Amino acid sequence: MDFKQVTERTRNQEDKQPGNWIIRSLSPLLSLSRSPFLLLAPALAVIVLLFGGGLALALLQSVGYVPAIGRTEFSLAAYHHVFSDPAFGRSLVLTLWIAGVSTAVSTLLALIAALTLRRAFRGRRIAAFIFQSNLPIPHLVGAIGILFLFSQSGFLARLAHLAGLIQTPADFPALVFDPYALGIILEYVWKSSVFMGIILLAALQSIGEAYEDVARTLGANRWQQFRHVTLPLIRSGILSASILVFAFTFGAFEVPLLLGTRYPSALPVLAYRLYTDVDLNARPEAMALSVVIAAIITGLILLYMWLTRKPGERK
Repeated sequence: MDFKQVTERTRNQEDKQPGNWIIRSLSPLLSLSRSPFLLLAPALAVIVLLFGGGLALALLQSVGYVPAIGRTEFSLAAYHHVFSDPAFGRSLVLTLWIAGVSTAVSTLLALIAALTLRRAFRGRRIAAFIFQSNLPIPHLVGAIGILFLFSQSGFLARLAHLAGLIQTPADFPALVFDPYALGIILEYVWKSSVFMGIILLAALQSIGEAYEDVARTLGANRWQQFRHVTLPLIRSGILSASILVFAFTFGAFEVPLLLGTRYPSALPVLAYRLYTDVDLNARPEAMALSVVIAAIITGLILLYMWLTRKPGERK
């Protein structure tokens, strides 16, 4: 009996075993289940249906298609009205100010914290735990805490009044509902610096200290080590984390809604107020403003994806 006959006989014996025909019949499905696109299909379906459907509806309403109020003709009047309104320019400047200052201060504090926690010292675990303790706290809860602490009727104002530092609590510096959005920036810095610090700490731990040791043996001081060795190695992590924080603070509305002034207000708050207006004729303007915000954030995400690529892949 040759090898071919032995193989065929063995295959026939396996076919007679119970259950093997089920495995063979399901083998095409099992092979499909290993496809990454099929595994991601449920999550992608939710994203496409919810986000994609909402964005498509926003686009339709932004160009004037609102059948609920009898408007079925397409028009760019909502965009023209939004861009020509002085409130849009002031809100855009305020939003860029909030996002820019929050991102810059958070990046600086996160870098200092990551460089500190990178070193081994006594009590490092406790310090790292305290540093990360606000991660599970939502932004809304943090905003309420800022309101209770730093408002002119808050805890610090009353404490300063009792200490004789100010005559009345109303003399406390306006850090909430102020034109410079200091309370909003304070809340974003309090929350975002921890998020960025964890990212930068992971980046520092991944590169190790070998390059710095080499620079030290060549006579570089600490500033030269940081400027010429450490900073270039973690630059991509800093840029990526900064873009993510900037995109979030640019598009978030709950903190500016709670701690910001009525006018000018941040762009997301302005869009929210237009959307909740009792006059449904303001709905296209609200959607046009939302589309503008989504376009800016999408551009920032694309920039983040480009920066996270390897240098040879950036084209």
